[in-house]
Amino acid sequence: MSADKAGSGVLDRVSVGETGEKIVTVTHDMTVAHFLSTMPAVYATPIMILHMEMASTSIIAKHLPEGHVSVGMEVNVRHLAATPVGGQVRVTARVLQVDPKSVLFEVEAWDGDRKIGDGTHRRGVVNVAAFEKRLGAR
Repeated sequence: MSADKAGSGVLDRVSVGETGEKIVTVTHDMTVAHFLSTMPAVYATPIMILHMEMASTSIIAKHLPEGHVSVGMEVNVRHLAATPVGGQVRVTARVLQVDPKSVLFEVEAWDGDRKIGDGTHRRGVVNVAAFEKRLGAR
């Protein structure tokens, strides 16, 4: 079924194979120790996931009409290795599949030539005004 037939059409311009990237230098506030003082000061898994979401969002955002944003729906990742404060992490996202209401990405995180994370991430699209109206009704 095409996106138009699904009543959306907002993802019609997103293409399989499109890529996005986010590069960060690990700071203390990105570490597990920032959240739990008894833990090591290494790149935290939730922050890696955030950066994977940001790389994915960068692909979709340029295709969305005004008033629409993408939101995370599903995350399935592995954190494979630790990166200390000062390390540079490159996070990539690549569109694997475009459905009428969501986009599936392959995501990876690299510390130099060492892969430190991988998996998949799915994002959906919402109309911000309609979304906020539904939240206000609760």
